[in-house]
Amino acid sequence: MNELEFNIRLYLTGTMKSWTDRIDNTDQLTPQRFIFNAMTELFDSLSDDDLELIRLRYMERLTLAEIASRYLINESTVRHHTNPTIKQVKKIIKKGNELSIK
Repeated sequence: MNELEFNIRLYLTGTMKSWTDRIDNTDQLTPQRFIFNAMTELFDSLSDDDLELIRLRYMERLTLAEIASRYLINESTVRHHTNPTIKQVKKIIKKGNELSIK
């Protein structure tokens, strides 16, 4: 499991919130809190359908073809609805990792 999938799974299962709350009991913005807050903002902005596509891809580990088949849509449609979110999550993780280096 790569870092992207790991963070998405942590977030969608609620584990990230639990861990973040335990790690950071100060008012300072820790890398974990930054990632959690940014992912919350991003995922809250998604439509229910887009969130479901992300959930199927990263929680259920379905392929793009399996998701497309399930919803009778093209794989490119699945990509179109998930890729912008995935790119944003990658940026969030990168920025969070940069915060932990400082």
